Amino acid sequence: MKRPESMSARRKFGVVGGLGPLGSADVFFKMVKATPASSDDEHVDLIFEQRPFSGSGSSSAATTERKLYVFDMIREFEKRGVTTVVLPCFLSHTFIDELKANTRLPIVNIVEALRCYVQRKFPDATRIGVMASDYVRGKKLFETYFPSPRFEIIYPRAHGDNDPVTDAIYGPLGIKRGNLRGRPVELLRAASEDLADQGAQVIVPALTEIALVADALGPQRVPLIDSNLAYAQYAVSAPGGSRAPTFKVGVVGGVGPAATVDFLNKVVRNTPASRDQDHIKLLVEQNPQIPDRTENLVGTGTDPTISLYATCKKLEDGDADIIAIPCNTAHAFVERIQPYLGIPIVNMLTVTVAYLRETYPALRQVGVLATSGTIESGVYKKALEAHGLTQVAPEPALQARVMEAIYGKSGVKAGFSTGRCEEDINVAVDGLIADGVEVIVLGCTELPILLPGGEYVARNGARVTLVDPTEVLARRCIAYATSAGD
Repeated sequence: MKRPESMSARRKFGVVGGLGPLGSADVFFKMVKATPASSDDEHVDLIFEQRPFSGSGSSSAATTERKLYVFDMIREFEKRGVTTVVLPCFLSHTFIDELKANTRLPIVNIVEALRCYVQRKFPDATRIGVMASDYVRGKKLFETYFPSPRFEIIYPRAHGDNDPVTDAIYGPLGIKRGNLRGRPVELLRAASEDLADQGAQVIVPALTEIALVADALGPQRVPLIDSNLAYAQYAVSAPGGSRAPTFKVGVVGGVGPAATVDFLNKVVRNTPASRDQDHIKLLVEQNPQIPDRTENLVGTGTDPTISLYATCKKLEDGDADIIAIPCNTAHAFVERIQPYLGIPIVNMLTVTVAYLRETYPALRQVGVLATSGTIESGVYKKALEAHGLTQVAPEPALQARVMEAIYGKSGVKAGFSTGRCEEDINVAVDGLIADGVEVIVLGCTELPILLPGGEYVARNGARVTLVDPTEVLARRCIAYATSAGD
């Protein structure tokens, strides 16, 4: 039989088990039951994962153990190709926003599923009886999804210090201990009667174990829905698709280390934010062991292609949306590795040249201070010529002083920012000014540490504008991240 079109691009569900082993297994079974299928191969893909949970065996709280248990399982689901997470645990839904903030997988919301079910099956119901644990009641989980004044949430009344629903599930003779007859059923039956007495129009179990004893409760004065089945049906039938994740910028760090810190500082400084949470999510892979780019381009140094690619793949595997490489010379290798990546590298050179053309429309010549590897690779020359601009590099003796300022014993890569290195780079700038340039690109990410971008005044009083590609790259990454949230 031909597979229906709706099943051809099937979703893959991951069911988090173990937090209520009996209840979560029931949800798994009912998801299979709820799937519209006329043959085995038309059923949805399901993974049911259950591990021993070492957290509290009572209704206490959304403990750290519970949160990390669920999060680790979702991470495993991501690795196994799951597209949708099913979380049959009401306690865990009290911290569902924390989970959603840290995964790309959509989590089917059990309380939202029940609200949709109630509104569809009982459109006139406004007084909703809820059988929940004391913790879920205290967190007002149902009040969030069934808000007043449209709805009124009613809970069974306690008998002294005893909450009948919590006792039925978590007590010494509770369902959690495998008791599906006797005292737990009596407690739940009494709770149901109490809700009816309070005027509830429908009763919603907020513990997945209650469905296991629904038949034993017998006929009800008020409809008692099967929350597990409602959740299962909602999960199977609800539209798929990933949630909109938080945009993440991946950074190839360590090329060089000080330049990476400088780039991160510029991202933070240029981000419009009034609190920590307004800043951009960054993933930095600090890998100073990437072979030197200049040594490879001008000599016999080790090819850094594999190391650069491996670092970019780690960022891609870490769910980065774009990659920034705060190293000009490394961009000589970008065209080699970009075709093998699933996310774009924001090319610092091309965005800098685009910035120059937009900011200085009459510009014709651009001075470039960079490593000899960057100059000889021609990457800036090519990018500039694509916009009708001409590269002006220092003459050989001055280029040697640029390299000394960067790589010398007293250079910026050795941790210096004043003294000999500062003198060397100033002489190189003066040389480019003498060649008639009015704008100079600081084409090595260490150079802004010596020469901040902006106006530079030479010893003879001549003025030139220094453009910092690290700053341009940071602003462009910020623009991508903020526009993704619009």
